[in-house]
Amino acid sequence: MAEYGQLKISLVESGSERPVPGASVEISSTGEPDQILERLMTDSSGQTETVELEAPPVEYSLEPSEEQPYSEYNLRINAPGYEPLTVSGAQIFSGQLALQNQGMLRLAQAQGEYRILAIGPHTLYGEYPPKIAENEIKDIQATGEVVLSRVVVPEFVVVHDGAPGDATATNHYVQYRDYIKNVASCEIYSTWPEATLRANILAIMSFTLNRVYTEWYRNRGYDFTITSSTAYDQKWIDGKTIYESINLVVDDIFNAYLSRPDVSQPILAQYCDGRRVTCPNQLSQWGSKSLGDDGLSAEEILQYYYGSDIYINTADMISGVPASWPGYTLTVGSSGEKVRQMQMQLNRIAEDYPAMPTIRADGIFGSATKNAVETFQRIFNLPVTGQVDFATWYKISQIYVGVSRIAELN
Repeated sequence: MAEYGQLKISLVESGSERPVPGASVEISSTGEPDQILERLMTDSSGQTETVELEAPPVEYSLEPSEEQPYSEYNLRINAPGYEPLTVSGAQIFSGQLALQNQGMLRLAQAQGEYRILAIGPHTLYGEYPPKIAENEIKDIQATGEVVLSRVVVPEFVVVHDGAPGDATATNHYVQYRDYIKNVASCEIYSTWPEATLRANILAIMSFTLNRVYTEWYRNRGYDFTITSSTAYDQKWIDGKTIYESINLVVDDIFNAYLSRPDVSQPILAQYCDGRRVTCPNQLSQWGSKSLGDDGLSAEEILQYYYGSDIYINTADMISGVPASWPGYTLTVGSSGEKVRQMQMQLNRIAEDYPAMPTIRADGIFGSATKNAVETFQRIFNLPVTGQVDFATWYKISQIYVGVSRIAELN
């Protein structure tokens, strides 16, 4: 019997979080690009309905296999006033909700007649150069390099889409959380146990924050934060489809990283697939999947590979947010300035997302606020609880900043 995955497409104006409604999307298989399987339209939130698409058996992604574990589809997108776009090779896994979140360029910014984003093979299936081993802790003081004074989660990272010395490669400004979701969707399978996803995502985030903290590439004369080369860093693909299971984990722990006692910098947590490439004292991706199957927690998986003294730390500073999370979940009955700030941000978001109700910004979390929060969570693929936890607070902040910034630019 055929197996299926799901796909939902969300379109925003490039460089913002402003939705692109009324766009048409045609979906076809990469093997038969002229045979249209689905025709969709984006709603007032810039989103399509969720559709089911055929996918290979889920077992192909649960054990190392020569069989491709995902099906591939082309998405042809047209929106009035925006440059037409094709995403080629969107990857659909059985039983998984794939999220195609895409920025659209206004026609005034367009460089060509039709933009094409080609998504390459997953790193666990395709052939990519293995990581060049580095020390997990950089000897910063010995080199005299400039580093940050504390660990900061950046608002953006600059991704150099190629090897460090490739001057022809493009630099992309990518929101930090979106970068992590993209890399995780390139490096691990979303079908794996949640503890395995968390362990791998923590390694990915710690690796990234080490590059940020040490100013690794800028101290070498480059104008970017990190590269998309698997030999030097982690795989990142422009236009990559992400997955709900990965999306939820990243939103929940995006300020975390790995530490060792008496070491200020995030650990450069290197890893490999553990099948084609082995890496002693580093995380094995397939090995971590087996440990997750055995019931180990994310922290236990990380300690198995990096040693018993590794622990999960969190950054106090998150860049690009108007106000920090209060440290506890806001729910019906909560009140105060943090509630009022959240209400004001939701009202500003509602100006661009008309499906959201406007509410009274009175600092009192009542039933109307709960309803607005639930609508927000539904639109932005969060668990619909009506409560503002860590993930929801910072997602509200992200969307608020995105819609406010483009208004200021205009």
